[in-house]
Amino acid sequence: MNPALLEVSDLRVEFSTRRGTVAAVEAVNLQLHKGETLGIVGESGSGKSVTSYAVMKILDRAGRIAGGRIIFNGMRLDDADEQLMNDLRGREISMIFQNPRAALNPIRSIGCQIEDVLIRHAQATRHTARDKAIALLDRVRIREPEKRYHAYPFELSGGMCQRVVIAIALACRPQLLIADEPTTGLDVTTQRAVMELMRELTRSAGMSTLLITHDLGLAGEFCDRILVMEKGRVVEMNETVALLTAPSHPYTRRLLRATPHGAQTVRDLLPEDDRPPQLPPMQAASAAPLLEVSSLVKTYAAPPGLLDRLLQWNKTTAPFRAVDDISFSVGHGESVALVGESGCGKSTTSAMIMRLLEPSSGVIRFKGRDITAIPAAQFCASPDRRLLQMVFQDPHESLNPRTSAADAIAEPLRRLDGLTDDAEIRHRVETVSSEVGLPFDLLERLPHQLSGGQKARVGIARAIVMRPELLVLDEPTAALDVSVQALVLNLLADLRARLGMSYLFVSHDLDVVRLLCDRIIVMRSGRIVEEGDTARVLASPEAAYTRELLAAIPRPRHRVDAGTSITMETV
Repeated sequence: MNPALLEVSDLRVEFSTRRGTVAAVEAVNLQLHKGETLGIVGESGSGKSVTSYAVMKILDRAGRIAGGRIIFNGMRLDDADEQLMNDLRGREISMIFQNPRAALNPIRSIGCQIEDVLIRHAQATRHTARDKAIALLDRVRIREPEKRYHAYPFELSGGMCQRVVIAIALACRPQLLIADEPTTGLDVTTQRAVMELMRELTRSAGMSTLLITHDLGLAGEFCDRILVMEKGRVVEMNETVALLTAPSHPYTRRLLRATPHGAQTVRDLLPEDDRPPQLPPMQAASAAPLLEVSSLVKTYAAPPGLLDRLLQWNKTTAPFRAVDDISFSVGHGESVALVGESGCGKSTTSAMIMRLLEPSSGVIRFKGRDITAIPAAQFCASPDRRLLQMVFQDPHESLNPRTSAADAIAEPLRRLDGLTDDAEIRHRVETVSSEVGLPFDLLERLPHQLSGGQKARVGIARAIVMRPELLVLDEPTAALDVSVQALVLNLLADLRARLGMSYLFVSHDLDVVRLLCDRIIVMRSGRIVEEGDTARVLASPEAAYTRELLAAIPRPRHRVDAGTSITMETV
């Protein structure tokens, strides 16, 4: 075995709160060897990210390393000064953060941000930095990198922002790469490309990777060893094959059960004792579609880059069609998936359906009414607005940072239903919070006091509190750990069966789509390339691009069969 690049011994991290000191991480021990990829898995709030922040020494003001040792390449980091850490961060140790938009500077172009890292650590001069930055964008599969070089973060999709963050982290070819949910916002083909790139660098440059993820399929395929954390402690660590084939801890077995790879129905993700009663699907109230999209087009007239537009105003460029003449429908009580690579037009389509964006042309009919005839700015006053709700891709950006979780969930009740009775509002907020697995004691917290998974649950609760007829879900479970994902998917299946709710499910996770959706619409470069029943499309896809998506799904090399007799604890 190669010598250890990183050694963490008896690590304890504490956070100061109004009620005293809370231990977020206790007695964590791990070793990461040169050229190795170690996966850290566990539920949201288990201490995965806090452990990595302690290694980087980027804990917030309330946090501190209360005990233990962190040794990197022979240097002790737990008591290192900021000057040493500033020299190491980016050059020797890089990190891919879970929230890409928060990690990027909103007022600098992405190309300049990559250049900053290269120049800061003497990897390029001001004359060569541009070409190297464009090459890095190309390596993480940013289309037309020369044009995207001038783009600002708000002009890119969540998945494209994630790829930019990965490019920045890999810019200096660090010895240690800490990847905190690096593929959360990525489609499967880009996810595979990025993970293959990380694996290639790990092998060719002797780089080590600490992969923090809730995707056991991803960890199973790309990690040499897996460490499982629960409530701030390490409960199991083993070679990948051994851990997935013969897990020793009940918590690990529970996570494996909740992983959608290989499950036949959403109910299979939960232990038998926790499975909700299987309800027959509600019959469609009408044969007419609930939603009809006809010849929908969204055209952007200018290329990305605000400053570039001002400086090159005399240059003419062809309009960019983000959505290019698409048509489809969603029936009453039907669940339809919209899948494809990041930037293919999925989120733009869903935003136009929600009337958050004006289409360039085309018609959107909801319950037979042309809602494109209503200006987007006035749609909130329409009676259809309360029946049409959305769960956004980025749970952090979609929540008001000054509003508690309870108030965020209650806002649609006050604005769209006109409720003023505080007791009634509280009752409905607590009911929907229980449905999505959000503990009541978290309702008074602000978004920055919640984990990524908890914020995602707030967003889902806010959307379903109105009991809409059509729910547009833009990557609703991407930020959730597998056990909470299992609960949410069962909740969505239950709501659909009981209330006849329809879903437009935007996702890159084809395993989740297989469990929840009746039909699949595959998009590429703004166009629909294939459409059909889920079982047919996944079993015998007609389009080469669909086959490419299916081939890119990460699969654990070995896993526990969901049908085994292992006793599982309650999820």
